[in-house]
Amino acid sequence: AEPDALTIRIIRSPHRRASFALGNLDDFLDRNPGIELVLTARDIPGLNRIGVIPGFIDQPVFAENETRFRGEAVAAVVGTAATMRRFDERTFPIAWTELPAVTGIREARAIGSHEIHAGRSGNLMCSGHVTCGDPERALDEAFFSVEGEFETSFVEHAYIEPEAGFARLRGGRIEIFAGTQAPVMDLEGLSEILAVDRTRIRVVPTAVGGGFGSKLDLSVQPYLALAALRTGRPVRLAYTRTESMQATTKRHPALMNMRIGATREGLISGMKFLGAFDTGAYASWGPTVANRVPVHASGPYFVTDYSARADAYHTHCTPSGAFRGFGVPQSAIAQEALFDELAELAGLDRLEFRRLNALRANEKTVCGQSFSKGVGIGQCFDALRDAWQDALSRSRAFNRDAADRGTSPRRGVGVAAGWYGCGNTSLPNPSTIKAGIRKDGTVVLHQGAVDIGQGSNTVIAQIFAEALGTAVESITLAGADTDMTPDAGKTSASRQTYVSGNAAKLCGEALRSDILRLANVSNAAMIRFAESGIAVADRGIGHEIDLARMEEDAEGYVLRAEATYDPPTRPLDANGQGEPYAQFGFAAQMTSVEVDTVLGTVRALEFVAAHDVGRAINPMLVEGQIHGGVAQGLGMALMEEFVPGQTENLHDYLIPTVGDIPAIRTIIVEDPDAHGPYGAKGLGEHALIPTAPAILNAIHDACGARIRRVPATPARVLAAIEATRNG
Repeated sequence: AEPDALTIRIIRSPHRRASFALGNLDDFLDRNPGIELVLTARDIPGLNRIGVIPGFIDQPVFAENETRFRGEAVAAVVGTAATMRRFDERTFPIAWTELPAVTGIREARAIGSHEIHAGRSGNLMCSGHVTCGDPERALDEAFFSVEGEFETSFVEHAYIEPEAGFARLRGGRIEIFAGTQAPVMDLEGLSEILAVDRTRIRVVPTAVGGGFGSKLDLSVQPYLALAALRTGRPVRLAYTRTESMQATTKRHPALMNMRIGATREGLISGMKFLGAFDTGAYASWGPTVANRVPVHASGPYFVTDYSARADAYHTHCTPSGAFRGFGVPQSAIAQEALFDELAELAGLDRLEFRRLNALRANEKTVCGQSFSKGVGIGQCFDALRDAWQDALSRSRAFNRDAADRGTSPRRGVGVAAGWYGCGNTSLPNPSTIKAGIRKDGTVVLHQGAVDIGQGSNTVIAQIFAEALGTAVESITLAGADTDMTPDAGKTSASRQTYVSGNAAKLCGEALRSDILRLANVSNAAMIRFAESGIAVADRGIGHEIDLARMEEDAEGYVLRAEATYDPPTRPLDANGQGEPYAQFGFAAQMTSVEVDTVLGTVRALEFVAAHDVGRAINPMLVEGQIHGGVAQGLGMALMEEFVPGQTENLHDYLIPTVGDIPAIRTIIVEDPDAHGPYGAKGLGEHALIPTAPAILNAIHDACGARIRRVPATPARVLAAIEATRNG
């Protein structure tokens, strides 16, 4: 930010639900000369709402009469940096009246419970549903049947950098620099809030410092823009860690019931899932979770008789939003735990039971969709076989020795799988990429897909360079910046490698086609960029394109191309039948754990992760994504549990450290996708989905305890062990 930038402090609700009355703000300003401005709901020139899903844009920028969660913003104090360093929020003139709050799903859906949003009866925000075949009949006729209740908690994203940014006015336009996963969505939301045309706003994503979904929503941006417009001066705002944890979105807690049947031979025969998800005070990405979970709750398996429903409920909790997997990690915990039980009843090895039921090419998913290629889940299981048998042998030997010595640790091995549809669910999902060549031979790629650490800057440049026919080192990257780069869509839902990658491939091919046409050569020609122009060689004959003699356009390009890609999908009908995604990624992971049966502690010993990525554009980035996903999944399984008002810092909220992460071996499976660029698929969400269920299944294998609520803290593990001992 600029040296003289003003600083913003947000005044937030100390209660889950409260009414409030603002005092005399003019008097407050008079008594605090270094404070330039106080912003409240009355200062919003346009729509006082934040949201991402049409029809569910419901969160106030500033609360108007009542706050609905602890940490909700009611005002912003803007002053000089020196003044704001000394500012005591207790001096701000506001009176709070705490009101009864709805604190969880069970209370939210109870008869007579307070209605948090008018028109959302029973606090039900929305539902998603998928059904095929006759699950009731199939379950009634199943030779084996298992059922379970499962519960998950709020999970904090815990990225390295809390939300931060600055804003300034330039030539009558407002420029916002902030960490974001969706710059064009930010621009659209700010246009509504500020009541100004989009052309008067520029959004420049800064280094994100981690996102995992939470930085898809607006956070600091509206306060920065409003303050800069009102004062005419540059302003900056950085959330404290506590503010970030109080005010930004979380993973949805879930209450889930699942019932699965199987034949005597171990083939799945009927499946029913019912999940209730806590979307918190406001919608955020809750509708996406409700719609995505029923599509995925079967796991990557062939199921002909299926019913799944997901209901999203409002509570007076921090809003739940996007978090790596969009609800699928929660449903996978239930489905994969019950698969272990069915395997045991059928007398089958747990990995072989899954391999038997794994989805194959040309088999229909629960949405009635089939894929002629790119269904690599069976190959993922096959890739684990040797490691699985070795880990089982080692854990059994360890346990025999521990029993002989009378010591408490026991070891177990667990396996789980996951799948994830890349991109929006049955909705338009386009990305646009453009590129140009300057007179000096510089090739510029305008790449607006925000890199949040997953490597889109690298992978999309690699795809473009491959299509153009040049080395990636010769590419100059521009973006992301809403003034410079076309809309490459949001960085979420594992869509960038696939969707923006395809746009980059088309763009590179179009630019190459123009070059070859100018040189009048075949598509087999080799091209090389130099200061003097473009050298083209075809069948041993050289050609030169003199760029210096060509006319520049307004951006200084003598050649340019732009391309858009939108995945081919089909809307879901009333039964959830259709084509929700053009591609799925697949994963299978296994882990070994050690459980101290006296203390209840669980230590992961190793992971082996096999992931079908279609084509590994950059194997090192693939490995990095898998390592990160395993770390987050381990946290979800064993320690991470956000409790509003109690775990609002990284001392009380536990996340895995390097000491918690064991050796991770990655196995890259490449079953090329029909639609992906060079066969590539997305990976970001998939890396997390199997981890927690694999750990929970390993805990049961070690000590017989079935964990139905995560995280599996020592107290819960001990309680489950005791329940097992008592029969």
